[in-house]
Amino acid sequence: MFKDAPAFSSFSVDDLEKAKAFYGETLGLEVAENPYMGLTINLAGGMKIYVYPKEDHQPATFTVLNFSVEDIDKAVDELKTRGVVFEQYEGEMQTDEKGIARSGSKEMPDIAWFRDPAGNFLSVSNGTL
Repeated sequence: MFKDAPAFSSFSVDDLEKAKAFYGETLGLEVAENPYMGLTINLAGGMKIYVYPKEDHQPATFTVLNFSVEDIDKAVDELKTRGVVFEQYEGEMQTDEKGIARSGSKEMPDIAWFRDPAGNFLSVSNGTL
């Protein structure tokens, strides 16, 4: 039924201007105002994300957007220079001093999580689906 239907993902934020600055300036993505009272984030490969304002926004407790990069250390270092703070975890997904959970395996990617200004989780990793 939906095999040939175009699709997009979406998530909410509490402040569109902060979201526009973060996704456009901090992350360097193409961000446009959307006629449906939100933002459209244009990603590589033609994928689009709709970001909409929600008055009673609650940050997602899961990762809403993942970025795959060739060199995770370089990406994390660059994002830190732009003011991004990475999550620190203990236990099974323990992160190192940079905030990277290193899998030590070629089958599993290394991954680092951070939040947007609305508190939503995002990640950068050196692997893809």
